[in-house]
Amino acid sequence: MQKPIPKFTTKDSHQPSHYYKRLVQFTFLLAVVVIALGAYTRLSHAGLGCPDWPGCYGFLTVPHIDQVPPELGLLETGKAWKEMIHRYFAGSLGLLILIIFISSLALKTYHSTRALSTLLLLLVVFQATLGMLTVTMSLQPLIVVGHLLGGFLVLNLIWLLLLNINNDSKNTNPATSHNQTVNRPFIISLFIIVLVLSQIALGGWLSANYAASFCNGLPFCDGFSSSNSWEQFSFKSIWQLPASSNYEFGVLPTQARLSIHLFHRFWAIITSLIVLTFVIRLYVSHAELHIKNAALMVIFLITSQVLLGIMMVFWHFPISMALAHNLCAALLLMSLIRLSYGLSKIQKNYHTQ
Repeated sequence: MQKPIPKFTTKDSHQPSHYYKRLVQFTFLLAVVVIALGAYTRLSHAGLGCPDWPGCYGFLTVPHIDQVPPELGLLETGKAWKEMIHRYFAGSLGLLILIIFISSLALKTYHSTRALSTLLLLLVVFQATLGMLTVTMSLQPLIVVGHLLGGFLVLNLIWLLLLNINNDSKNTNPATSHNQTVNRPFIISLFIIVLVLSQIALGGWLSANYAASFCNGLPFCDGFSSSNSWEQFSFKSIWQLPASSNYEFGVLPTQARLSIHLFHRFWAIITSLIVLTFVIRLYVSHAELHIKNAALMVIFLITSQVLLGIMMVFWHFPISMALAHNLCAALLLMSLIRLSYGLSKIQKNYHTQ
């Protein structure tokens, strides 16, 4: 006898099936791996390990050094494998997202599930395009930052889809998810998410311009007592980007890279204070246990992120610490989305004291 084909809907047509949930959960875990591999590829300077796309020197895998014509440049096997492994995992993630989209068409749950799946598919296609441009435009910083943010958004859309599925499974009446009152903390939480995304983008801009090592002291680039680094600071120079045929290892002058690093630190202080003020007040004044737990997670992660940033400077930017800093930023964004999602489900208006 043939085995039955797994269905993506349960007998209760308003709930996703066990198989669909497992598919989204596995895709989410793979997205975390892809984010980590992408960060490691960038931080280990392997972004141009394969100068073409989607293959590597015209091959589907890393070729032997004797197979590469001299006019194509020198093959660095270690960097090429880092780049290709990242591409293999990213390609697998794209296929799983396509399966999620196709499966969602068979679901009879809330329209939000289908909408999220559709948006996720469109975003991953755009992300693949940015991945191609990252290579073909030789690590142009604007493209690199866009690719970084795209990866974070893909991860968090899958996370939001997972939250939505879990919420659907707990509801017996689909109409309950459409009659929520928009509350003030929810609106503020959306602003907080945008604020954190701006800080992540600044971190990506710092990394894409190879500006980390241009500011080694604390709290200033030249130590505690001197303000010479602030005398060199130029807000205008942060956004300049001279044309170049290759942006690997950075093309900006020292003043611009120092300014980028200092502005990233300055904006991190502002962002941290705003986020902590909001979530601490929310924790103190809110009665819902799941909101308190989500607020605590945000407090823990943003504190960890600040400490990781300080330790990176203290230990002169090791790759392992930079990778942890990158993953912590992803977790922080996820925790804020979880908090915002929880606030959106509260039926009554809630005002912080």
